[in-house]
Amino acid sequence: MCGIIGILGHNDVASRLIDGLRRLEYRGYDSAGNAHPHATDALALVHNGIIENFKELRDELIERGRTFESETDTEVIAHLISEHIEAGEEPRIAVRKTLDRLRGAFSLAILFKSDPDLLIGARLGSPLVVGHGEGEGYLGSDAIGLAPFTQKISYLEEGDMAVVTRKDVLIYDVDDELVARPIKESGASAAMIEKGNHRHFMQKEIFEQPVVVAQTLSSYLRPLEGSIAIPNPEFDLGDFSRISIVACGTAFYVAMIGKYWIEKFARVPVEVDFASEFRYRDPILTEDQLAIVISQSGETADTLAALKHCKAAGLRTAGIINVPTSSMAREVDLMLPTHAGPEIGVASTKAFTCQLAVMAALAVNIARAHGRMPEEEEREIARHLAAVPQAMNAALNHDEDIAAMAHTIAEARDVLYLGRGPDYPMALEGALKLKEISYIHAEGYASGEMKHGPIALIDDSVPLIVIAPSGPLFEKTVSNMQEAQARGAQVVLISDAEGIAKAGEGTIATIEMPKVHPLIAPLVYAIPIQLLAYHVAVAKGTDVDQPRNLAKSVTVE
Repeated sequence: MCGIIGILGHNDVASRLIDGLRRLEYRGYDSAGNAHPHATDALALVHNGIIENFKELRDELIERGRTFESETDTEVIAHLISEHIEAGEEPRIAVRKTLDRLRGAFSLAILFKSDPDLLIGARLGSPLVVGHGEGEGYLGSDAIGLAPFTQKISYLEEGDMAVVTRKDVLIYDVDDELVARPIKESGASAAMIEKGNHRHFMQKEIFEQPVVVAQTLSSYLRPLEGSIAIPNPEFDLGDFSRISIVACGTAFYVAMIGKYWIEKFARVPVEVDFASEFRYRDPILTEDQLAIVISQSGETADTLAALKHCKAAGLRTAGIINVPTSSMAREVDLMLPTHAGPEIGVASTKAFTCQLAVMAALAVNIARAHGRMPEEEEREIARHLAAVPQAMNAALNHDEDIAAMAHTIAEARDVLYLGRGPDYPMALEGALKLKEISYIHAEGYASGEMKHGPIALIDDSVPLIVIAPSGPLFEKTVSNMQEAQARGAQVVLISDAEGIAKAGEGTIATIEMPKVHPLIAPLVYAIPIQLLAYHVAVAKGTDVDQPRNLAKSVTVE
């Protein structure tokens, strides 16, 4: 859902937009923008995001005799609202009762056939803005989409529901209490508008992750079948006995995590290269090798050059890319899109987690093609991936706690990050984020490597950030952490409640994450390492969105 999603008004522009919206009556839109007919003609619905519990709700509705004409989560919302309306509830109450049943990250805009001058919007984890006009009202995903029509906007807060008519806008909070949200002048600058209520683009993009990851996953998850799909390639993924993944910067850490996943699930050997080094080491390339490139912009010069090198050698190629019109997207044989949307902050946040979501989907498909992914295991993985947006929302709830302890890190000259298994690349990513925007020297290490040299750096002036979700690698990581503590390390432990209870003693701070499956831990634990870097940079007063010497898209070698 981008830009304007609903409008009520009298002027010519408003009338044209109303006509356009009413032509969509009796139809809903899923997270990927695909329209489908509803079984009811009571409403028109626009939906962005993902409903995690839609299958159980769908089964309930079918048991009650409702007929579905699609497999989208959007249609479940329409049926639930329609049931309440058919039972005699007024539209606002029908929507409220429906919202109480939904779990996930989403924003909604709803029109009713019985009252075409009524527009109801709601948000949970996904942005939604109300526009105020003379005799007209608007809903949009952000203020910039409403800028051509009104400069008077209100930002809905988490759990809010807005009832928009030609006369006024009533906003109800998550407890269904009538509240007043301030009306602001958005101003003419698109660059400023897009920040919304956030101080920086990076902060906004961190908080967008539940919904953009949900949007990305909705393109790959098939919840009814419990399967994970990718666009149909022109080749068989099972034909490749080797895989090379090439990327730069943050995307390189996605590649490293992808190596863990692909080798674990598919048992296919994976090589990971910095794109800037790939060609110059004169790699051995063979026809049984799949080359995968990862890029936010699709224009990264080093990665594009590596892609062309692979194609010249006759390799099949795949790309995890955020810009579908980019050079890489046009070059690869298999395009695997992310749906992160524009990322303004130079330090990548939402593009990183969306790339991880797609990498997980690709790993499962490679494993299935090699006959090593049983249906039951795929269903389990799909279930865990569907839980990511909600877990991300839970992680974001610790923003204030992280901000409160950031000053202890801001005073340091050097910071070390530790992780084991897939959390090792997360340690590298955490260190990179801190370096990029706070200018503090930081390094990430595999926790078992500390005793092989880096432990010499430890003293009471060097904070140690330990990424250790409870699970099979927890005890080993904590053992390495305690070795460092015995030498005076000032430890910040990022773990779940179980992990903190076991190992939180003696730390200078703990950051509690929701309990998640090890598969999805990298997506969820990205949130605290991003927030920590952000708040440390704010505490130091650096330029968060445009750090010195860096560019968003590196288009030269």
